[in-house]
Amino acid sequence: MFADNVLIVTIVAAFLIAVLIGPLFIPFLRRLKFGQAIREEGPQSHYKKAGTPTMGGTIILLALIFTVLKFANANMEIYFLLLVTLGYGLIGFLDDFIKIRKKRNLGLTAKEKFAGQIVLAIGAYILLLMMGHDTSLHLPGTPWKLELGYFYFPFLLFLLVGTTNAVNITDGLDGLLAGTGAIAFGAYAIIAWFGQDYDTAIFSAAVVGAVLGFLVFNAHPARVFMGDTGSLGLGGALAGIAIMTKTELLLAIIGGVFVVETLSVILQVVSFKTRGKRIFRMSPLHHHFELTGWSEWRVVVTFWLVGMFFAGLGVYLEVVTIR
Repeated sequence: MFADNVLIVTIVAAFLIAVLIGPLFIPFLRRLKFGQAIREEGPQSHYKKAGTPTMGGTIILLALIFTVLKFANANMEIYFLLLVTLGYGLIGFLDDFIKIRKKRNLGLTAKEKFAGQIVLAIGAYILLLMMGHDTSLHLPGTPWKLELGYFYFPFLLFLLVGTTNAVNITDGLDGLLAGTGAIAFGAYAIIAWFGQDYDTAIFSAAVVGAVLGFLVFNAHPARVFMGDTGSLGLGGALAGIAIMTKTELLLAIIGGVFVVETLSVILQVVSFKTRGKRIFRMSPLHHHFELTGWSEWRVVVTFWLVGMFFAGLGVYLEVVTIR
């Protein structure tokens, strides 16, 4: 009976742990004056959020660790997922800490972040080699595979760096990343379970529960922000799960919201530098809708719904049409 309901039990356990940690951890952040600095070029409506405790992603990571250690087997697969999740979470933690100490919106420099991400990618690749990991890519919705061989490492680097930064970009409104993240990880819990990759499924379910527990405190108006500690950690976890389930390319569909948000930034920058004109009122895309008059809650819920569509499409392509 427990085996049949293990994903539900895992989600509930991680949720409860996060909900219990939150009321203890948030006042602690306030006492340390770990408040969020708001970027000056952002929407004016966000200025009132200045000082809201950040680094709340620690709540997610702690709930995840406790739950995974309880319900998942201690094996190389779990070690890999913890490496990319906690490793990128640590980079985010350092970034948040520097922002708070220096009371500015810039933490680690781009070079420092990228150097840390490369080191982690190398460590992840070495661990995958030790595991005898498949270096081919499965094309979504088809039975075809593309063997990369040694080119799998640069692809892995692109996947890890791209995903962590895309998820980080999406973290701009109360509950936006927590909701879209829970949806994406929920899709991967289903995919991993149907693929009989049970430990990855449990890990994914643990992230869902931890993020939903955090959402209790992060929904509008947010009492705490996850900061880069949470967003980079979640990005690493998402990329890691895609790697373990051999759905690296499918991640672009399941994480469609993150892809669209990143593309909006790229298009905005390219358009402004080449034509001197902006495509959106502000990027990432969620700020554009804010400046058109949408309430923050309306933007967030709309993005959640879009995330559900992408996640559903990804599950359909992986579970229904092929496997």
